[in-house]
Amino acid sequence: MTLALSKRPGMTLFCYALCPRCHRTRLAVAEKNIVVDVVDVEEGNYPDDLLELNPYQMLPTLIDRELALYDSRLIIEYIDERFPHPPLMPIDPVARAKTRLMLYRIERDWYCALDKLERGNKAEMTEARHIIRDGFTVLAPMFSQAPYFMSSEFTVIDCYLAPLLWRLQHYDIVLPKTSQPILKYAERLFSRKAFQSSLSAQERELR
Repeated sequence: MTLALSKRPGMTLFCYALCPRCHRTRLAVAEKNIVVDVVDVEEGNYPDDLLELNPYQMLPTLIDRELALYDSRLIIEYIDERFPHPPLMPIDPVARAKTRLMLYRIERDWYCALDKLERGNKAEMTEARHIIRDGFTVLAPMFSQAPYFMSSEFTVIDCYLAPLLWRLQHYDIVLPKTSQPILKYAERLFSRKAFQSSLSAQERELR
């Protein structure tokens, strides 16, 4: 007899092994140091009971007893609110608003560019590489101001940036020499225990 997902003890996170949005969600979970059952799903091969709880057939999907969330941004925010320590979002309302604006920019510009690198034509892929390279280059000075992105502590913005930086080499995106602060920042992220534990076996092979 198959156990219904809504009756599973604890939390279950369904992911694609190579999806950057799934990766940032796994990273947020790892940074919280909470117990979550991570289940890799093959694209187009959803378990029947997961389909019942996720009408959009999108991953990642988090099942927490009677709750089903299927957008990585909502999942990360939910995890941060349910497990407030260490916090990934600022407490101050103004700082939270600025963080959300930055997350919106990263999602709209860089994650959408990653989508084109996965599924676009040659011209779209070339444009996507330029968008990501130029975007990081413009922001390069900001990465030298603090150990993490504009912060002395690891935040949700770092959760979003880490999967992007991990994939630069795989997608032949070469940052200019002026971007050394970004590369040093990336190494700090990659050396974190939580980041290493967030990587799927397939993601480890990207570098």
